[in-house]
Amino acid sequence: MGDPRKQRKKYKTPRFPWRTDVLRGELALMGQYGLRNKKELWRYKTLISKFRGNARSLLSLSGGQQERMEKELVNKLRRLGLLPETAGLDGVLDLGVADLLERRLQTAVFRKGLAKSLHQARQLIVHGHIALGERKVSFPSYILRKEEENELDYVSTSPLSNSDHPLRKSIETVENEVGEQADSSGVSK
Repeated sequence: MGDPRKQRKKYKTPRFPWRTDVLRGELALMGQYGLRNKKELWRYKTLISKFRGNARSLLSLSGGQQERMEKELVNKLRRLGLLPETAGLDGVLDLGVADLLERRLQTAVFRKGLAKSLHQARQLIVHGHIALGERKVSFPSYILRKEEENELDYVSTSPLSNSDHPLRKSIETVENEVGEQADSSGVSK
């Protein structure tokens, strides 16, 4: 069983860590999703690897047990918002790390427009300004479930819940500038 005070690694490191293409790919994902360090990225790669490994092992099974376990895995990934409603076991095999990184709370806060940047989104979450419904969530790596997407907002006791707060106004001006640039270039948001 092990000692509960001694945490175990929740990630596997790359087999060839110094390959240039691996390093560039990891660095690009870290910048794109505002990750703090490579351990965060490796944790999500390991999680996706486990989902895909489970799907491969289910493909080798047959009978009722396979159907039941397949349904459980696919339903779990649908609740997390990683798979569309019509996807099956083949959809699990097509998952990538970017799909899981899109479901992080940090990314959702930025995409919803509650922060100017991914780094500011992380700061707002860690400092306790973001809530899911009535519950304050203070860790940016939280995987947002599909039904929680609409509940994302500022904490009611936070100074940021006031729409006249200077930070909120600066976020709105950045959004307006981005929208104007997209309109002038002909690209939709």
